[in-house]
Amino acid sequence: MNIAIVCYPTFGGSGVLATELGKALADKGHNIHFITYQQPVRLVGFNANIFYHEVRVPTYPLFDYPPYETALASTMVDVVLNNNIDLLHVHYAIPHASAAYMAKQILAKQNKRIPVITTLHGTDITLVGRDKTYSPVVTFSMEESDVLTAVSNNLKEETYRNFKIEKPIEVIYNFVDVARFNKKPVNAFKNLIAPHGEKIIVHASNFRKVKRVDDVLKTFLKIHKSIPSKLLLIGDGPERPYIESLTRDCEDCAEVKFLGKQEQMEDILPIADLFLLPSEYESFGLAALEAMAAEVPVISTNAGGLPEINIDGYCGYMSDIGDTDDMAKNAIQILADPAIHAEFKANALTQALKFDISNIVPEYEALYKRVIA
Repeated sequence: MNIAIVCYPTFGGSGVLATELGKALADKGHNIHFITYQQPVRLVGFNANIFYHEVRVPTYPLFDYPPYETALASTMVDVVLNNNIDLLHVHYAIPHASAAYMAKQILAKQNKRIPVITTLHGTDITLVGRDKTYSPVVTFSMEESDVLTAVSNNLKEETYRNFKIEKPIEVIYNFVDVARFNKKPVNAFKNLIAPHGEKIIVHASNFRKVKRVDDVLKTFLKIHKSIPSKLLLIGDGPERPYIESLTRDCEDCAEVKFLGKQEQMEDILPIADLFLLPSEYESFGLAALEAMAAEVPVISTNAGGLPEINIDGYCGYMSDIGDTDDMAKNAIQILADPAIHAEFKANALTQALKFDISNIVPEYEALYKRVIA
């Protein structure tokens, strides 16, 4: 199949999933054409079946805001016509689904039928898409997609709750390449971070308010009072300066390390003893799943789609949003007993295997074949 994938190229979950999906499909012999404004961060290495098409947006004095959606639609049309594309798979509703609808209508005038699959990822529905500025267009473009998918049952329910649409939504879960993350930890790296055998606790996100990174710090400081530990904060975003200022004001600031954006998470997660994700909302929680694939137990909130992957008392624990006392208590329970920690680690891997790429990608392949037919 010749498949065009439209996504954001950044570190967010939608871009990561779209890129990893495309790479996996290319490995199975399909031709994958990525359409976005810069090369996706996870698109590294050469594959003869992968092609990248950059969306170029000309700037003119007339435009205060360059019309990216129009340029994107035009690029879609060009890629479809010149590469014998079978279908468009757009990730994240805004503005990809509406641009795909425009491209589909342009192609129809040229007697080219192109089916469109829209995958909903989270904030395109729960945050941005609900804004009155965008809601009518988002609703319309979802309805006009040939197929709608969501990455969790929770997101499916949220979409029906927030938008007046009748289109069926199919759930195809996010996935993880377990083989990539399930590696032996590099002891030299671990000893550099924790030279005295301290426990290593990790959080990774885009540092937006919804991630509640301040709760990560609060929880860690409570854990550290009982168990010597280090905190690694991975990622970047608008809340990072605030979190850095909070860290400087606490007496254990030397135990907190800001690593910034990291592409090779598979080298960092295996040295971790625990992963913290106290988000206010997660449509799925891909970062938590990647931690589980590295055999790292997860302490999270019970928000959004997290209960669909983090099984309470099995591969981690869940708490109410903002309950850092409970998160710390659960974390200490896991870390204080080596036998319990080993059991949670093994369970985390078992849970991650259910979402392994080898199980999920065939679901997309089956969907593509059905839509094309």
